[in-house]
Amino acid sequence: MLDRLAARERRRRPTDEGLLTRARELSAKFLDGKADPASVRWVDNQQHRWGSCTPENGTIRISTRLKGLPEWVIDYVIIHELVHLLVPSHGPAFWTLVEQYPRAERARGFLEGFSAASQTPPEEC
Repeated sequence: MLDRLAARERRRRPTDEGLLTRARELSAKFLDGKADPASVRWVDNQQHRWGSCTPENGTIRISTRLKGLPEWVIDYVIIHELVHLLVPSHGPAFWTLVEQYPRAERARGFLEGFSAASQTPPEEC
């Protein structure tokens, strides 16, 4: 049981190397391996973005604010950034590729709710 819990925690809080491995797995599964990042790493300096990508050098950065969120939400952000390696803009071709991830819409809703909740002070009782 403890081994299973430890493995689950490693998936929810992957290292930079784990992020790169996961990105390659997601690219293979949902993008026919066409997106091949040079690096994927956690960063602390993104307070208004979940992730960012530099298509010119294939680097992807994922906000540490995502650490501890469900794996399928982190996977969505990784997919979003992987697609930017193929389509830099947010046009129709971009969203068609992102939507190949089956939980894309659900993950966007989760992130919108998470953002709203974190910016709203708690109500007084």
